Amino acid sequence: MANTLSAQQRVRNSARKAIKNRLHRSRTRTYIKSARELIAEKEITTAAEQVQKAIGALDRAAGQGVIHPNNAARRKSRLMKALHKAEAAKK
Repeated sequence: MANTLSAQQRVRNSARKAIKNRLHRSRTRTYIKSARELIAEKEITTAAEQVQKAIGALDRAAGQGVIHPNNAARRKSRLMKALHKAEAAKK
């Protein structure tokens, strides 16, 4: 248990930030998962919309420090690559 007042405050702040980080990380993972599922099912139009939501969530998470910006960039790149590959296969 924290002894000083400032240490107690840091514990409270850390708990609050952990909840916020978990929310953004979970939301981002959900969008990515659903986008990948739609890409696998070859539903290109809905997959493209879901990819855009995932990209927005990744940008938001990276901007708020929940994930590293390079991590967000890598995930966005892989999502777009999979989407373009599915679009090319559909044609």
